Amino acid sequence: MISIGIIGAGIVGERIIKQIQEEDGVEIVAVFDENSKRLQDLQNDYGVPAAATLDEILYSKADWVYIGTPPASHAEIASLAADAGINILSEKPLAHNAEAGERMVKAVTENRVRSAMHFPLMYSAAVHEMAKLAKTGSIGDIARVELQTVFPTWPRPWQQTPWIGSRLEGGFIREVFPHYLQLIERIFGGISIAAHQVTYPEQPDLCETGLLAHGMVNETIPLLLTGLSGVGQKELLQFKIIGSKGVLTLENWSQLFITKEQGERIQLTDFSEVPSLFEEMKAMSTALVPFEEGLSIQRLIDQLITE
Repeated sequence: MISIGIIGAGIVGERIIKQIQEEDGVEIVAVFDENSKRLQDLQNDYGVPAAATLDEILYSKADWVYIGTPPASHAEIASLAADAGINILSEKPLAHNAEAGERMVKAVTENRVRSAMHFPLMYSAAVHEMAKLAKTGSIGDIARVELQTVFPTWPRPWQQTPWIGSRLEGGFIREVFPHYLQLIERIFGGISIAAHQVTYPEQPDLCETGLLAHGMVNETIPLLLTGLSGVGQKELLQFKIIGSKGVLTLENWSQLFITKEQGERIQLTDFSEVPSLFEEMKAMSTALVPFEEGLSIQRLIDQLITE
């Protein structure tokens, strides 16, 4: 049994509550959010205990604390949690920038607490199958890795929160790209960005509308990253591993396809069961993505959002 205190009760925080309530051996000790109405709504809908202050979470003797607040607040909350001796699960991106991320890594290291990033793709059966097929030569030698993201509007209709669209904390590079960059590094190794072009609107407070970048993975595999928002196309996320004998495509987070030697694209659906995030947390597994890895991705994000 592990216990978790939740800080930040936005859309993703609510999803975490739902996931925990479907897990065995995981208990929510309390939920805190500065929006008292939102907190009351979640208490009514899910029966979770509500904390009146942040300190109630930090000194609740929870095993873990989940940080689901906007990125600029991650470093401060993580430092407080680490000082209180609590293991930390943080929403991505790790922080507002790499400097803040470094403070988070230092805090968990000095206080000897465990850390983990909330990257759901790491615990997806389709993603595990994709990684296995890529590593075992099912599509031959890897020729290129590509990520294409298209959003007709940003923020997305279900995520209409001001900071998500801000240049300071939001944008699809911060919100979406970390999932796939982390996946790439876990499968193939470190990423280096050789060149990039990011497009911003005239309003200085609004996030990016376009990105085109290329680089290398593990110094051997070419990498192409593209992103667009505000265009006339249905939302699409395609992560491709292109090999000499076939192509693996993870589409819209969970749909896995394989195309072999110019044949038809076939959807794969028969996957082995994999442990959930919370099962890995209970086991203190090495499958968890620690803050050190989150910081590596944060440095890439900082590079990509820089004009």
